[in-house]
Amino acid sequence: MSREGRRLRPVDLARGHGLSTQAVRNYEEAGILPPADRTAAGYRAYTPRHAQALRAFLALVPAHGHATATAIMRAVNEGAVEDALRRLDESHAQLLDDRRTLEAVERALADLTHAPAAPTSPPAGEHGTDATFIGPLARRLGLRPATLRKWERAGLVRPRRDPKTGYRVYSAADVRDARLAHQLRRGGYLLEQIAPLIEQVRAAGGVEPLRAALDGWRDRLSARGRAMLSAAAELHAYLSLPD
Repeated sequence: MSREGRRLRPVDLARGHGLSTQAVRNYEEAGILPPADRTAAGYRAYTPRHAQALRAFLALVPAHGHATATAIMRAVNEGAVEDALRRLDESHAQLLDDRRTLEAVERALADLTHAPAAPTSPPAGEHGTDATFIGPLARRLGLRPATLRKWERAGLVRPRRDPKTGYRVYSAADVRDARLAHQLRRGGYLLEQIAPLIEQVRAAGGVEPLRAALDGWRDRLSARGRAMLSAAAELHAYLSLPD
């Protein structure tokens, strides 16, 4: 097939991907697509290589995120393939870390499931055997006391105050909530996302609502892993094309 017969217009690339022709031009300007030749009239002339670059990028986005996908395609188009591969490795490592965090949350959930029920608040001046203060709890979780105070303002934990000293006293239920918040923060959840979950745990008197959140989290990680497989195939096809 002649070079003229292999020319593609921006609309040819955009069609089938739900993109505008301006988006295709923007991708070229951002370095996501290699530079296009120009016709005698000054129009962009794309080729099947550009079409594969676009397919690779669109597959990389759900797998690695827009910023990383952009950086990968820019590196490839600039001839820095090793840099692109390193970014892929980092993204895969992050997925593995997220899986390990999920497993840690599930272990914490299992511990909470088998833990004895939290006692009712002890009378004034009595802390109860399961109560603790902010310093010991922060050390147990590897946090700063300021973090626990921030979580308290966000409604994640609700320690009561000792009527004599004014110190925060964390019951067994407060410790449970702090542990859940800690694990969910490690999993990437925002405070405003964690607060309703913990409120549901309190209202239900258990951790069953968290199970649904963990199932959704696991589904998202699995979907991302599958997306990585698809993206790898499209990127490999692009790298295999002759310059």
